[in-house]
Amino acid sequence: MPDQSSSAKPLRFFVSAGEASGDLHASGLITRLREQAPQSQFTFLGGDLMAAAAGCAPLIHYRDMAYMGIAEVLRHLPEIARNMRVAKEAIEKERPDALILIDYPSFNLKLARHARKLGIPVYYYIAPKVWAWKEWRIKEMRRVCTKILSILPFEEEYFRRHNLDVEYVGNPSVEEIESRRQNIPSRAEFTLRHGLDGNRPFLALVPGSRKGEIRGNLPYMVEAALRFPRYQPVISVAPGITREFIRSLDIPHIGDIPLVENTTFDLMAHSEAALVTSGTATLECALLGTPQVVLYRSAGSKFLYGVMSHVLKCPHISLPNLIANGLFGVRYANEVVPELLMHQVNTNNVARHLEAILPGSPGREAQLEGYRRMRRQLEVGAASPEASPEASSEASPEASPEAAGNQAAGNRAAAAILADLRR
Repeated sequence: MPDQSSSAKPLRFFVSAGEASGDLHASGLITRLREQAPQSQFTFLGGDLMAAAAGCAPLIHYRDMAYMGIAEVLRHLPEIARNMRVAKEAIEKERPDALILIDYPSFNLKLARHARKLGIPVYYYIAPKVWAWKEWRIKEMRRVCTKILSILPFEEEYFRRHNLDVEYVGNPSVEEIESRRQNIPSRAEFTLRHGLDGNRPFLALVPGSRKGEIRGNLPYMVEAALRFPRYQPVISVAPGITREFIRSLDIPHIGDIPLVENTTFDLMAHSEAALVTSGTATLECALLGTPQVVLYRSAGSKFLYGVMSHVLKCPHISLPNLIANGLFGVRYANEVVPELLMHQVNTNNVARHLEAILPGSPGREAQLEGYRRMRRQLEVGAASPEASPEASSEASPEASPEAAGNQAAGNRAAAAILADLRR
């Protein structure tokens, strides 16, 4: 461990996170760096969680950085250029002992290039998903990254194949889900709070957080779910989406299906099965042990499916399948959860796959066994205390569920960075 005695020069870290999820992940890492190297100092681009962990304000807040989509980026080019200039000047002036990047590759890889020219080591905690798209970025990562600290186990083999130094530090979701599970209301409380029919088991419909994907997937979710009248379908309304938007969609019987807002986790936990649009909710659903069918439909044509199949660099789109099977398997082989893409998303297909995972169906136990296989992959190499002898991997008792997960993975990431710097 680097000498952090009063006579030693404190370690200085520059941390860059450009969006809310990065702020969350980085806060856990900063907390653990401060525990393992107490005199550490931080300059960072990020948000309020990082500020609380570091004990100082951000150089630039992520709300002034998080521009998404071509049109929004073009409108804010002057702000983006100013942010880059401010960050580069701060790195030149402070000469930190390490630059730590959290995803956000379009900005962070440029920052990494500048740091490496100054001889500053670069650690990427939560790497860009170059294994899925924009694989050309791997060349730049190889040039500028000292080490990749991965939260997805299948990334280790991928990055090693591309000659990058990589270490799997565990996935925050494992600890986060277990912590959040302790605070789930009982089924009776959940039913009463949301005015649901307590006499029927629930089917969770999780159509996503973007209006386009909701329009593309929810109609088929509703139509398929209504074929099973013994179950009550319940629609999860994501943050930023209104009940009015859901009710305005031209879907038969949409007005008869209850909606629950900002409580996807609790809904999936209390449901017998779920229909989920591809995204991080698929991993949460798997860790909760709720069988699911994964959907992703936009325009839905066979032509676009063919294009998508060639553009995607990986055999699966859902995290449960990727984690269980890795990146180098055969498409659709050994699926933990069924994935229906584009034109495959139709009412008959969705209903057929849903029926196969309902209680009493043989596919249900097969999927639950797949979840156990996936979970073992997540825990490989990251569950043992030996991964970080300097500090316990448990979050403080008062930590939020999200902090619990992120501090556990952050603990191992911090230990890896500090071990690297002391060499």
